[in-house]
Amino acid sequence: MMRETVIQPRQLIMPYFVTQGEGVRDPITSMPGNYRWSVDTLLDEIQSVADLQIPSVLLFGIPESKDAFGSSAHDPNEAVQRAIRAIKEKFPELVIVSDVCLCEYTSHGHCGEIVNQDVDNDRTLPRLVEAALSHARAGADMIAPSDMMDGRVGAIRSGLDGEGFDHIPIMSYAAKFSSAYYGPFRDAAGSAPSFGDRRSYQMDPANGREALREVIQDLEEGADIVMVKPALAYLDIVREVKNQFNVPIAAYNVSGEFAMVKAAAERGWIDEKRIVLESITSMIRAGCDLVITYHAKDIARWIQE
Repeated sequence: MMRETVIQPRQLIMPYFVTQGEGVRDPITSMPGNYRWSVDTLLDEIQSVADLQIPSVLLFGIPESKDAFGSSAHDPNEAVQRAIRAIKEKFPELVIVSDVCLCEYTSHGHCGEIVNQDVDNDRTLPRLVEAALSHARAGADMIAPSDMMDGRVGAIRSGLDGEGFDHIPIMSYAAKFSSAYYGPFRDAAGSAPSFGDRRSYQMDPANGREALREVIQDLEEGADIVMVKPALAYLDIVREVKNQFNVPIAAYNVSGEFAMVKAAAERGWIDEKRIVLESITSMIRAGCDLVITYHAKDIARWIQE
């Protein structure tokens, strides 16, 4: 009766990796229970999300071919765009969030266009806008730019509004840190940088005040929801954002956090259910309105039980 914090399925977003082909259900070894799905198999899988009353999914694309510019990110026939159309037709009530970044689509694995061995922020922005528009045209309900280029929220907002998509909200990866917790995701998406790292555009894990400046910038440019990523090691940032801004806040319970729990649980070192529920409760207690987590289906089942 006196419990202050409660997890509900409506707070959860389930992420998926979608690729080309048919009948594909390719296991991601570093993320047990997760797969690279083709559109047809993903539709069968998403039925379970709808049955568990999880209201939203987040889609990441794995293209057949990559180039230096991430050109396929805005291809209307790429896997994410096809998946959006198919999901909307079969599950019209499901909220589809589409990740907008170039790292999965570039041959070098960085999140933007490379000039002189460095990511060129301003030359990347039009490419992000093109990708966002292609997702909106396919039927995405929300755009989630994760690249951390300065000015990308404003550019995407302007691009969406200019084509009549002013009703589509933006969930910005506002405080995305250059973290070691992303390893399994990069394995799943084949998006590890081929040279250097992403510290020039993602945030230093030591910087809390900078995170608040990033949030302010994204809100001023038109973000509707701001995200902190990763979650567990950055709950102090979630609380600071909650204290200072009256806006919805999301956190991403990322692949490394998921994989560590799975690995320890498989060895019998921890109680997976208790650890997961405790972790997600801490995120909501810290101030999260939404949690993106690979545990979403398990959590929803446990709540039903």
